[in-house]
Order: sequence, then C-alpha cells, then structure tokens
Amino acid sequence: MAIQVELLDTANKAQVEAFVRFPFKIYKDCPQWVPPILSDIRLMLNRNKHPFYEHSDADFFVAKREGEIVGRIAVMENRPYNQYHGTQQAQFYLFETIEDLEVAQALFERAFEWAHQRGLNEIVGPKGFSPFDGYGILIEGFEHRQMMTMMNYNPPYYPQFMEALGFQKEVDFVSCYLHRNNFVLPEKVKEVAKRVQERGYFEVKSFETKSELRQWAKKIGKAYNETFVNNWEYYPLTEREIDFVVDTLITVANPRLIKIILSKDKVVGFLFGFPDVSEALQRARGRLTPWAIVDLLLEMRRTKWVSLNGAGVLPEYHGRGGNALLYAEMQKTVLDFGFEHAELTQVAESAVQMRKDLITIGGKAYKNHRVYFRHV
Repeated sequence: MAIQVELLDTANKAQVEAFVRFPFKIYKDCPQWVPPILSDIRLMLNRNKHPFYEHSDADFFVAKREGEIVGRIAVMENRPYNQYHGTQQAQFYLFETIEDLEVAQALFERAFEWAHQRGLNEIVGPKGFSPFDGYGILIEGFEHRQMMTMMNYNPPYYPQFMEALGFQKEVDFVSCYLHRNNFVLPEKVKEVAKRVQERGYFEVKSFETKSELRQWAKKIGKAYNETFVNNWEYYPLTEREIDFVVDTLITVANPRLIKIILSKDKVVGFLFGFPDVSEALQRARGRLTPWAIVDLLLEMRRTKWVSLNGAGVLPEYHGRGGNALLYAEMQKTVLDFGFEHAELTQVAESAVQMRKDLITIGGKAYKNHRVYFRHV
C-alpha cells in the first residue's frame, strides 16, 4: 500500500497526541527504552511556549499507511546556529519508523523538500530543540539501557536505514561507563586540584537546596553557554533559552550533585550530576501523575547509577588547573554519594581533550550515538 506523508497541525490536540505517542508502538517490548515525559515532547511542538520558536522554525510530519501512523519526523531550521557557523542546514529530530525502509525514505524525501524550499542545502541530525535533547542515532551499545531522556534509543535498523538513504557521519557522541572501583585519579591530577584550591585560584561551590541553586541560575547558564563555544553543536543561546535549560536542570536535579567552580565569584566551570531515575521513568510510561512523581523522588534516593552530563571549564581557564579540579570533584560525586556506576553521558568526539581525560580516569566507551548529514 502507498505511504502518505502528512504535515502535522500542531494546534490539533488529537494529531499532536498521535505523534507524541507513536514511539510506544515501536518500543513496546524493548527493556532498554526509557519513555520520554510526554509533556516535554508536547512542549517541543508548542510554538507559543518553547523558546526555540522565538528565533527559528520547525514542522512535523507523520507517515501513514492505510490510515495508520508508521513513522514520524521533525524538521527544523535553527537560524542562530546557521548564522553563527555560516551554514545553511536543516536539522531533523524525533525520527521514528517501523522496520520498513520505504517509510523512512518517504519521511526523509519530505524533509529534503522542506529544507530545499527554505534555501537550505543539507540536513543534519538527530539534533533537538535545546542542549539537553539527546544527539544522534545509537550505533553501538544497543544492549544497554538509555540514560533517562538525556539521549536517544533506537532499533539497530535505524543506522542501516540512514546509510541506505545516503547519509554520512557528521560527528559521534560517545558515552563512557565508569565503575566506582575503577575510578582512578592520577596523583598529578590530585596534586594540581589540591594546589589550585590552596592557593585560592579556584573555589568549588556545591548546593544544599534548590532555592540556593536558583540564586546562581543566571551565572550558571551564562557559563554553560560560553563553555562550549568551541564545540561542534554550539550556538549562542538566547536569554530565554538559557532560562529554559537551567529551569529544566533544576527541576530534575539533586542540588547536592550540582557543583560549580568559581574564580573570584565568577562561574568558570561546572559539573552536573543526575541520579539515574530510568526505572521510575519506565514505570511512569511518560505520564507525570502524583504517584509517578513520588516514585521518581524515591528512585533518586535508591539508584546506584549517576549520569554526569554537563562538565566543563571556560576555554580561557584551560591549563590553569580547572580541569584537574573538575575530575577531582567528579570522583567525589561518585564516591561520596555511594554510587556504584557512573555514565559520562554523550561527550562529542570533537571534545578531544575530555575524551582522553575520561579514558585516563578509568572510563570505558560503551555507547555511541552518530549524528548524520546529507546534502539536499
């Protein structure tokens, strides 16, 4: 039967709901998949509320066969990214399909057409609406559960489909596994971390409460935006986008696992730790009911896994001992809070020094997500 690709009316609640819930069909028997919070995905489709739409544009498509949804995709034009990098690229995200190359082809043909109509000459993705949306298609590590909603999970046939459709590798995001017993901090790193603190170059600040964390939110957001200025995925975030990222962070954070590095009251580095609540998210099945929220809070206390997702030092402070201090604090986060397992979530291969450092301290690459591109 022929496949129809339809533009989603984001003002139509029934259409939005069908789009948002489609992945449950693909992953109903998959123990490694962690359902997203449905309200978070709905927000991505909400042109009035998501800060992305203040500067950019997106459309959403579903593929249907005999009236039934068999695939979906979001296509976006991130104008600040293109302006900053001098590119003319479209992005795709929220791509899902049944195991049928014809469906994937129909969705991407529509995405290419969308990009072409806007004068864009390539399409890149998966790449989302904000910095905390997971990058890439999983190409290695299918046996491991995804880390909450901070990354994507997909069937093994997705990368095969991408290559069949003429996509090539843009960049890989590797996640490293670290067991507490294998977390080795070289003596030199310990010494540097100790020395810079004793001499007053840097100070580490941690938080006891969310309200205390909120007081530093603006400064943390500014440092977060400036730290990744040399990274592949960087673009200058708006004030509203920074607020959005920090609000998201505060909502899901244990404040004691958020640490910042200060130099004379200026935030020059940070380490974001998140207790892994994947099991509770799987039980919630995307719905944040009062019971699900209680379960998430309990899971935060009992989990033995932590995600270290967001670690960096401002580029101008590299080579001054800030990185050594960051890794020393990373070790404390894992050991002092009783975690047995840590994941260094989605480190871009373009962050060469950090990748080397993670191997030095005992990290082992165990998941790989690939961002693809194709000229259109």
